[in-house]
Amino acid sequence: MRMVLKARIPTEPGNELIQNGELPKIMETAIAALQPEAAYFTLDDGERTAFFYFDMTESSQMPTLLEAFFMDLHARVSLQPVMNAQDLRTGLSELMSGT
Repeated sequence: MRMVLKARIPTEPGNELIQNGELPKIMETAIAALQPEAAYFTLDDGERTAFFYFDMTESSQMPTLLEAFFMDLHARVSLQPVMNAQDLRTGLSELMSGT
């Protein structure tokens, strides 16, 4: 299932990770693990924030995929299913056809 992972990194831990050179390494490790179809980096409520859109096949993957964000980044993490435009078309078509 396509998911969006949002990770908000608090300022102080983020500053430390940048100063010691760890933030790029942690992000590259996350990208390698998630293999996202898209990754975006921005600010949210004044904090460094990353959005990763990726496929999660089993909910049992959550600990493996998420713990580094909690432990290494001290991030606030949210995870939710999302659809792309084709998924929405398919879902609406099935809804309208009654299947």
